[in-house]
Amino acid sequence: MQMIIDFPGGSRVDAHFGAYTVPTDQPPPGGGAASAPTPFATFLASVGTCAGIYVLGFCRQRNVPTEGMRILQEPVYDPQTGMVTSIRLDIQLPKDFPERYRSAVVRAAEQCLVKKHFEAPPNFEIATSTVAG
Repeated sequence: MQMIIDFPGGSRVDAHFGAYTVPTDQPPPGGGAASAPTPFATFLASVGTCAGIYVLGFCRQRNVPTEGMRILQEPVYDPQTGMVTSIRLDIQLPKDFPERYRSAVVRAAEQCLVKKHFEAPPNFEIATSTVAG
């Protein structure tokens, strides 16, 4: 899937792919207007939402209601580098969630493709070219 990344003004940087646009911005201290999440916040959100897709799919396959369920995500940062050292996901289940599925729902979340890309990260190739026209 090819994405086009453009610069619509201010500190905004948007990603376009298919029929979608993912807007990003910076907070005011970073020169932005906080009109959208930062690119890094969007990146972190992809972890939790990806895990959520797998949890949702697991529950749907078993006709387990998801009402009252949520995932609490918390990144842990290295205080010296500011880099994320781990990401905690707490799948919060309603009281009536079937006990027999508790460990299985964790295994479902562990199938998240974003998480798997952390475990085997891609190489990056960055170059320049000239826009025609």
